[in-house]
This record gives sequence, structure tokens and C-alpha cells, in this order.
Amino acid sequence: MTDKIVKISDTFWNIRGEFRVFGLLNIGTQASLAKLGNGKFVLLDAYTLQDDIKQQVDSLTNNGVDIEAIINLHPFHTIHVAKIHADYPNAKLYGTQRHFDKLPDLPWQKELTNSSEFATMFSEDFEFSVPRGVDFISNNEHLHFSSVLAYHLASKTIHVDDTLMFLKLPGLLGVLKTPEVSFHMTLSRTLEQRKGAADDFRLWVAQIAEQWSEAEVLCAAHSETLIVKNKSPSIAAMIMIALQREEKTLRHHQQKFG
Repeated sequence: MTDKIVKISDTFWNIRGEFRVFGLLNIGTQASLAKLGNGKFVLLDAYTLQDDIKQQVDSLTNNGVDIEAIINLHPFHTIHVAKIHADYPNAKLYGTQRHFDKLPDLPWQKELTNSSEFATMFSEDFEFSVPRGVDFISNNEHLHFSSVLAYHLASKTIHVDDTLMFLKLPGLLGVLKTPEVSFHMTLSRTLEQRKGAADDFRLWVAQIAEQWSEAEVLCAAHSETLIVKNKSPSIAAMIMIALQREEKTLRHHQQKFG
């Protein structure tokens, strides 16, 4: 995979980048550029912009002057944060508590991206949602299920890291399976160990599927960009199908914790 920028609409661009596990397997990563109603821009997540990708972003944003904020949504996505801040130092920098802890020398805004205060600040352009029933920042550094999901109203686009995925996976005899929306494979290990956690997760999924029922695009980090404009099934339906596939995991958790 080589870096590329995918134009979703006149107000949203998805930047597809590389992320290699053990320096070999490229599972990809992403950031997105979104235009606000006031004419300014925000970057969702951090990725080091190379060559023509940076030129395209700079061309859209008045050489970065019009980038109002860099919004880091996944607690465990920290590798590119310092570089993107250096590229656009005048953009306000937002993140989760883990971003603050890992990169304490950066000029973070006080509002955490998983807080209601932050969501209110950008409510004219976005809706944000934090998964319920699961650990947001797991004590296990290898469990990266949760992130803040962002829904860009103007482009009807969901930007999500890890929590939801859209993967092309190998099937029998190495033939690629049809890509499908799924939840991150660490769900069973990140459900909160308490009564009601499985139901809270179910309710949260149903809520975003209903609230974002008009979504036409899903930009997922370590996978692909899914565009379903005027097609069936809808993204909302795919999310609910993905939830159904997790019922065994959720029932097992209920049997153990209630």
C-alpha cells in the first residue's frame, strides 16, 4: 500500500497511510481532513504527510493556516502526533488522557476528545461517540479496541479507528473473502468485567446505527474506506450485522458477569 488521499466529498478527504507490524505486514492506518461550516478545517487523527499528500492538504488549507485543530481520537495512536503538530503548530491539539501522558510536552488543549465538553465544541459539524461497556484505555497495551468515533454531518462519513473495521481477509486456499464490517477482534478481552457490560455495548451499537443511519461512508483505520452511497445494505445495517456476529462473545460474557 502506498499513501493516498481519497476525496469523499467537497468537505471530507480520507488519508490512507502505511503501518507495518514487525516491519513487515502493512495493516495500514489513516487520518482524515474535514472542512467545517466556518470554512476552516480539522484533521482527524495524526499521520505523517509525505510529499504529494502534504502538498494536497496544504493546497486545500491555505498551506495549513486554515487547519483549526488536530483531533486525536484513538488513545493508542500516538506515533505520528509530534510530527503532525510540528507541521501545523498553530492548530489546536486535542487528545485523550493517554495522549497527554505519552506526550506531555505538547501543547494539549484541556478538553479530552472523549468528553462531552469537547463534543459540544464541534457539534455544528460532528457527532462523537465513545463505546460503552468496554474499556476505553485498557491496562493491557496490546488491546486497542476503543476509540472515539466521529460522524461528519456534511459528508455523512464515519471516521473510526480499530473499533469498527472493514477488512479484506484471506479465506480458504488464500482466496480473499468479501470484505465485511466487523468489530475489532479484541472485543472479548476489553468488555468491562462487570454486570451489564454486554447489554451496554449492545445498546451503544444500536444507538449509533440509528443515530447515524444516513451514513454513506465508513473510514476505518487498519482496513479500507467503505462507500455505500445509494447502495444496500446501508452502513447502519452492516454495523448491526457485525453486532449479531458478536452475540456468542456477548452471551459468554453475560454468563460470567451477568
